[in-house]
Amino acid sequence: MQEKVKYLIVGQGLVGTWMAYYLQEKGIPFKIINNTQLPSASSVASGVINPVTGRRMVQTWMIETVLPFVVDAYNQFQEKAGVAIIKKAPVALIHPSLQMKESFDYRLAHENVYLLKSDTPNWKSFFITPFGTGEIGSCYWIDLVQFLKTGREKIKDHYLEATFEMEDLKLNSNGVEWKNLNAEKIIFCDGVQAMENPFFKALPFAPNKGEALIVDIPGLPNKNIYKNNVSIVPWKENLFWVGASFEWKYENANPTNSFKEKMISSLDSILTIPYKIVDHIVGIRPANTERRPFVGLHPTYPQIGICNGMGTKGCSLAPYFTLELINHIEMATAINKEANVERFKHLLA
Repeated sequence: MQEKVKYLIVGQGLVGTWMAYYLQEKGIPFKIINNTQLPSASSVASGVINPVTGRRMVQTWMIETVLPFVVDAYNQFQEKAGVAIIKKAPVALIHPSLQMKESFDYRLAHENVYLLKSDTPNWKSFFITPFGTGEIGSCYWIDLVQFLKTGREKIKDHYLEATFEMEDLKLNSNGVEWKNLNAEKIIFCDGVQAMENPFFKALPFAPNKGEALIVDIPGLPNKNIYKNNVSIVPWKENLFWVGASFEWKYENANPTNSFKEKMISSLDSILTIPYKIVDHIVGIRPANTERRPFVGLHPTYPQIGICNGMGTKGCSLAPYFTLELINHIEMATAINKEANVERFKHLLA
């Protein structure tokens, strides 16, 4: 006997979890297939939502629309789950150079509404600050470990721990079949695995390897994110996530001594208090050359969809675009043109 659902979701990372959450909220039948043994960028990401990006300190793409939406989404998830998921965490900028301080001062005076003069405590108790400090407001930290765990628990009746094998997928006029599952749509939310997907591998993926250290820094307040040449992000209790690297050319997904040594050097150059490294983690981000998501249905096979390519902005983009894709399928609403996979119709066809 085949089990019939409307949606089959592949992958339970950040995107897949939000897809399942919204479908469950709408009462739409689905099944999610996930292999916890596969590398997941979501499980090792910092969990930061930051409205400012880059050395030029410009506002991130669509932030005015996305930020209020996703803060509300995480708060609703948190309230319904009864566990802490999201918290405000302003970024304390420890300016690494005079040039960066001047760039901050210029943006502060001209156009960036999220930048603030530093009204934080005296960070000199913890950091070396030869070029002063600043602050980015409206920043948040998402406990991704808890989010993914809680998300899986909430959808346990729809969850299938398995490896998705493409050769078992069959297309028909009414949708798709996979083993004993029958669905109207299959949505791939499986991160870098999509690069091997015959339906979507022509997309301009540009995956990059990210490494981070988990560091015990007793005494450092965990109500802020700290940013210099590295980011120091609250993780658990006295633990902080420190990173990250962006390696576009890499041989494997293993931790490297070169990254660890670089982070130690960076921490030694800014921290005035002792610390201890407790872990070294690695993830491969499903980024792309355009730095815009891949969202939508395949132009030739409309029963197949994708929600992927969020890159480093996954925490802010995933809730927004998963719901946008669901609404597109259910109510024929539009997908943002810059994110719609339709823009690569010539490649996918």
